[in-house]
Amino acid sequence: MSVLTRDEAQARATLLDVHRYTVELDLTTGDDTFDSRTVIRFAVTAGHTGADTFVEVRPAELRSATLDGQPLDTAALADGRLPLTGLAEGEHELRVDAAMRYSRTGEGMHRFTDPVDDETYLYTQMSLEDAAAVFANFNQPDLKAVFEFTVRAPEGWTVLANGITTETADGLWQAAPTPRISTYLVAVAAGPWHSVRSEHRGLPFGLHCRRSLAPHLDTDAEELLDITRACYDRYHEKFEEPYPFDSYDQAFVPEFNFGAMENPGLVTFRDEFVYRSAVTDTERQTRAMVIAHEMAHMWFGDLVTLQWWDDIWLNESFAEYMGYQTLTEATRFTDTWTDFGVSRKAWGYDADQRPSTHPVAPEAVEDTAAALVNFDGISYAKGASALRQLVAWLGEKDFLAGINTHFARHRFGNATLADFIDSLAAATERDVHAWADAWLRTTGVDTLTPRLTNGDAGGYTLNVRHDGSRPHRVTIGLYDHDVAGDGTLALRERVDLDIPQDAPHPVGKRPALLLVNDGDLTYAKVRFDTESFKTVRAVLSGLPDPLTRAVVWNALRDSVRDGQLPPADYLETVRAHLPRETDLALVQGVLTFASTFVADRYLSPAERPAALATLASLCRDLIRRTEDGDHPGLRLIAVRHFIDVAAHPDTIAAWLADGIVPGGPELDPELRWRVLARLAVLGATDEREIDAELARDPSAAGQEGAARCRAALPDPESKLRAWEQMFTSDALSNYLFVATAQGFWQPEQSDLTEEYVKRYWTDAVAVATRRGPAMADAAGRWAFPAGVVTPETLRLGEECLRDAAPIPSLRRKLADQLDDLGRALRVREGAQKQA
Repeated sequence: MSVLTRDEAQARATLLDVHRYTVELDLTTGDDTFDSRTVIRFAVTAGHTGADTFVEVRPAELRSATLDGQPLDTAALADGRLPLTGLAEGEHELRVDAAMRYSRTGEGMHRFTDPVDDETYLYTQMSLEDAAAVFANFNQPDLKAVFEFTVRAPEGWTVLANGITTETADGLWQAAPTPRISTYLVAVAAGPWHSVRSEHRGLPFGLHCRRSLAPHLDTDAEELLDITRACYDRYHEKFEEPYPFDSYDQAFVPEFNFGAMENPGLVTFRDEFVYRSAVTDTERQTRAMVIAHEMAHMWFGDLVTLQWWDDIWLNESFAEYMGYQTLTEATRFTDTWTDFGVSRKAWGYDADQRPSTHPVAPEAVEDTAAALVNFDGISYAKGASALRQLVAWLGEKDFLAGINTHFARHRFGNATLADFIDSLAAATERDVHAWADAWLRTTGVDTLTPRLTNGDAGGYTLNVRHDGSRPHRVTIGLYDHDVAGDGTLALRERVDLDIPQDAPHPVGKRPALLLVNDGDLTYAKVRFDTESFKTVRAVLSGLPDPLTRAVVWNALRDSVRDGQLPPADYLETVRAHLPRETDLALVQGVLTFASTFVADRYLSPAERPAALATLASLCRDLIRRTEDGDHPGLRLIAVRHFIDVAAHPDTIAAWLADGIVPGGPELDPELRWRVLARLAVLGATDEREIDAELARDPSAAGQEGAARCRAALPDPESKLRAWEQMFTSDALSNYLFVATAQGFWQPEQSDLTEEYVKRYWTDAVAVATRRGPAMADAAGRWAFPAGVVTPETLRLGEECLRDAAPIPSLRRKLADQLDDLGRALRVREGAQKQA
């Protein structure tokens, strides 16, 4: 399959003006393929008579194609492109009749059969190149058109689309024509959906999920609709342009590769967001943020769309920023930036320090394959951080004025970075062009370190060492030990500085802690002066604000990754302060880094048992602290992580047998599978018990849990079977592949999996080539031997990148993983030297 290049897209955009797609899909033709008939009405622009171009289509069978009533040679189809040659200037009609394959990888038209009730569900995922697997089209974002779909579906199904759908006859559904949108935003979902419908301000709202999840959706429906309504109202306060589509459906679909997708009028979410087990309030906040993020896309991305994929940030960075900010302003989730700081922002920092880093707004994205791998922590988290810094520097009033100018200028059209900066410049006297060059066209993470010097009058003055090139508007917090002597810190003052700064700032007596970027309004690594670092180690949990503590925890995390803080010292700090932490996002984020990276990668195998014991002891303290039942979310986090780090099976096996943790919670399906997976790693369960648990929970999540457990069993036969399922057979769906990969590599089983380290490089390249970008991402992310931190693993990986020609999505994932592996090796070596 060929990829579309920027040059090809620009040439075709100059040549064509696409008016309308009329698409008929027949979903009743069998389990393997569906019928797709497309009529495209377009014009060749003046001065281009005799031009050649192509239409994208990736069929199982191309039955016929006609241009202006004349048949085209279907044998000319190659690499997903059907040539259109000698086009005359003026209007044309292209008709394409094809059979298309259903997908099991979450791309194109994905087909899923629910193991609970044997009901089948279909949904589309068109981004970036996969619209051609559903219908023939000119697949680039700047050739917008009107779309009108007719869908024949089995009796009893409901069909959803970008516009309001109506069943015009038994099983025949008509979708209202859309406004002008891009091909990658077209969406259809069909199946026997369970639906909850509502209306807000005259607009139809809908929630949809599989029937087997109906009770769980019904439980949360009012919460989901309340958040949707609140975000909708808040966006209408911010934006002068009203919501531009005829309805707002949110479909929770199975085996979805992303968190969600912003299809106008029909947002699709991974259906893990329909909670069937207990979750924390932070997880509910994350779901709410995704709702807010996707709704922001209705303006950022759907109404005004990027012209080419170098401006992904115009979609994702804005939706990310607006999602968090709007949730804070409009809902009960008022502390969202703490979660962003400790989870999403770390994602951006990590991505920006790898060799694969790129500017938020890169100047050259040569093709769609290169674009696909840029949906990463830079385009989301770093870009959102840059926008937060822009608002701090520009002021929200001027920022929103610029946005509304942008919407007015480009509604239902396409725009570039230059267009957006021009819109902002019209609203302010500040030099936003220079700001954009410094923030959006550069790579890497600046580092800010406070410095105190004695002033002339005996007090201290403050300046900030700035390693980097970007300007920053930052707040510096000055904290003193509380006079009560209870281990807390009191805020003396916050100093706002523009960096680079003109002169040192007087601060009087020396504070116990100087914290650069207090409030987390900029994007930079933070270091501590010597006295502040001592204070942090001693009284971190005494800082009064969770966002302040998030900045400190991120600084400690960065220090570990950069080899400046030994991982064992980080664990000591975690052990000392996390038992007193109250913010759930912080507890979750710190425990995840401590277990997944510090214990499993940064410490040597000999040091790992002691690290797990430390984390188990910490979790046990949190469980004791929450026995009163007043902190169910904190208790749930502690129970989950205690299971994950358990070095001995007795306690968690007793929980599974009793069906409850003493004092609660009861073991719901998620916790039961979690316990069983850990018991499998420890060799304390077997196939018989896994089968029994699957009989108890035969759901799709249960199927994934069983696959994870079977791959984790510590015997050669189980490992070989799991490996062959992932890399020899192509029968696993995307989710079952990930679950199997998650179970396969276990630090406790390094001797058992050693032979597969060498096999991985050949087999991953092969499966990526056969099964495409989504499975390449899964193979590179989840099946990678990340815990095998050895120079030989690094050597084999570098050899693979050099010689094996992995497809772009796998190449990018492997390059990132190998960089992380090299960092882990350096951290280990540095810790040994300091010991």
